[in-house]
Amino acid sequence: MNLGDVPRLVWVLAAGRFVSSTSSFLMLFLTLYLTGPRDLPVTTAGLVAGGYGVGMLVGNFTGGRWGDRFGHRRALILCSSVAGLGVAAVPWLPVGVLAVALPVLAYLAATASVSNGALAALAVARGDRRTSVAISRAASNAGFVIGPPLGALIVAQSYEALFVIDGLMTLAVRFAVAPLLPRHEPHLGIGREGPSLWRALRADRGLMSLLPAVVLVDLVYRQLYTTLPIHLRDEGQPVALYTALVAIGSGLILALEIPVALRLRRFSSYPIIATGYALVGVGFALFGLPVSAATAVLAMVVLTAGEILYKTTATAHVLDAAPDHLVGQYQGLYTGAATSGTMLAAPLGTALYAVAPGLLWPACGVASLLAAAMVLSSRRVAPREVARVEA
Repeated sequence: MNLGDVPRLVWVLAAGRFVSSTSSFLMLFLTLYLTGPRDLPVTTAGLVAGGYGVGMLVGNFTGGRWGDRFGHRRALILCSSVAGLGVAAVPWLPVGVLAVALPVLAYLAATASVSNGALAALAVARGDRRTSVAISRAASNAGFVIGPPLGALIVAQSYEALFVIDGLMTLAVRFAVAPLLPRHEPHLGIGREGPSLWRALRADRGLMSLLPAVVLVDLVYRQLYTTLPIHLRDEGQPVALYTALVAIGSGLILALEIPVALRLRRFSSYPIIATGYALVGVGFALFGLPVSAATAVLAMVVLTAGEILYKTTATAHVLDAAPDHLVGQYQGLYTGAATSGTMLAAPLGTALYAVAPGLLWPACGVASLLAAAMVLSSRRVAPREVARVEA
């Protein structure tokens, strides 16, 4: 499928992701807000922010069932409406109420995001979903490039305005996208006759073997946002180098992910995912070299090449494996596995770094290579793929 053949719905949902990612200020500035204007101790703020992370993770894992059962259009509209209103009200919620509300808002936001991905997947035939996933990821990455500096400008004026704008933009996307969403979803009602999620997963041994590899490589990948900035600081490098690395990675993804997905869309998923995991491992291992701007940029380019290969391909692979009435739950299952590092990477990575700083980076390389081997192993027990190399 070429870009000209991509259904309008995929572009509409991608535009919504771009705006939502640009205005995702709550996630970026929550701990600063809690320890600043709310004057909470760091440990208390960490617990409150952790509750938000738990709600997000649970929503990723379980939120897809609501769209599969009641319709992804309905789930997306309802969850984004409540989440938008809730985020806009954050500055006026007492701390006790906020601690309870944040996990709920995170759950609703994650459920809406899962339904967004499921609608985009169902709009495209199996075997062509890598292109739609790449478009969605490019839109999301573009938003995250713009969002942080925009949020910093707003914070300089008012934290209250920050969260109000975040909530209002969520509502604006909801009202703009809603009329363009399909009102008829053919998969509804099939769930009573088709296999349940667990029966479908038990029947797909290849996917069950793949998911642990997804979790393992995400533990490595998230070190980019946890231990890497500490490592660069300890090596005497300025913060500007770290921010430059993140910008380089985002720029490469925006420039290359869609063309690469189009080029490789007819090739088997497994070797592409495994190669991506291996490159991520090599990139992180390179951070173990004596640190300079040149070695850090080289490491970032290598691991970003791996990310470009594996993230789109693995997401589309899981969606292609899903029965139509379980697309939302498969989307959530993969998203949950692929974001598990947001909770696990920081405590595990910092614990190892504190004991043996030089061991962390080769350990990341070994873990990623192990994940690559697990992917190739899962291929042997997997059903035949939809997408194949064109003759």
